[in-house]
Amino acid sequence: MKYFLLFALCVFFGFSGLHAGEQEFAKKKPTVIIMLGGPGAGKGSQAVKLKEAFHLPHISTGDLFRENIKNNTPIGKKAKTYMDSGKLVPDDIVIDMLMDRVSRQDAIGGYILDGFPRTLAQAEALDTKLSPDVNVIVINLDVNDDIIVDRITGRLVCPKCGTPFHKIFKTPKVKGVCDECGATLQHRSDDSEEIVRQRLRIYHEQSEPLIAYYKEKGVLHTINGDQPFDKITEEIIKTASNN
Repeated sequence: MKYFLLFALCVFFGFSGLHAGEQEFAKKKPTVIIMLGGPGAGKGSQAVKLKEAFHLPHISTGDLFRENIKNNTPIGKKAKTYMDSGKLVPDDIVIDMLMDRVSRQDAIGGYILDGFPRTLAQAEALDTKLSPDVNVIVINLDVNDDIIVDRITGRLVCPKCGTPFHKIFKTPKVKGVCDECGATLQHRSDDSEEIVRQRLRIYHEQSEPLIAYYKEKGVLHTINGDQPFDKITEEIIKTASNN
């Protein structure tokens, strides 16, 4: 296990001294890493880092929906009928879409889930599909609600070229003006504090039983998400490598 940790940290920090043969080792069991955390907690960004470190595919349910609908797959057609009518896509369709994706060659050694499961029912449904041989690691990014509100409400985007900015973390050279094309930056309409806090209320209602479920199973690992980004990544890598 220590060699797996060494390799992951070397990839994360950019070292290249490992030979190709040394990069082939992996855990005996396929590993599924589930990323939990509220909106704006950094799940997607951290999942990208884990993908680089562990060479596991990063699977986002949002991306799966878009891919299947774009390719007009049978599952995508089913999902689209619900989405077009403003209804939630049933869990069985989401699970089928997910299982189809993880059956591909690149997911044989495991994968990283971002955005699923969101509810206890989804977690229980997922468990019925997973082989007993799969090693499940659940990472819960714990971030204070007020910090999440600051993160999300501070986001700015260029309506012309799509370049993202932030009033604290990535400020434009000229206030309110895109560095790339000079257009006036805008806030997304759904990034208002009222909407963000409503999303957080829903998240807490859904996540509390989900977190309790994974805690009881002994696979939950809570990480302080208020730390610097690289520190969080390092902690997640160590946690995933030692479990």
